[in-house]
Amino acid sequence: MTQSPQQVTGQQWSISENAPSSLVRPYAVTRGRTRPKTQLPLEALISTTATARSEFGTLTPECQAISDLCQEWRSVAEISALCRIPLGVARVLVADMAEQGLVQIRSSLNTDSRPNVNLLERVLSGLRKL
Repeated sequence: MTQSPQQVTGQQWSISENAPSSLVRPYAVTRGRTRPKTQLPLEALISTTATARSEFGTLTPECQAISDLCQEWRSVAEISALCRIPLGVARVLVADMAEQGLVQIRSSLNTDSRPNVNLLERVLSGLRKL
């Protein structure tokens, strides 16, 4: 019987609506780290790479859930919400996965760490329409 990637271990990391909470504490998942190795804004878009798809069975349950979720571009904030994990944990896990070549990141940050002006203008325009 083959499990779908969305039903990985039935823990908190499952994307299903009624997944039970995990007994693993967030600091244990990130090995005590609270900050990612690289700056990762919450609006950064994440997508799974071919490497993650080919190595899916060897990934941790957390990375499997993120990999499955990011078949389509998702923001770090969406990953956090849909996997029901704290934003800081999502940032650390995604940054680790990017370092391993398991996900690719599209960030709105310029090289000088300032938000993209076009993005800010689009957000402001959207807020005014509300």
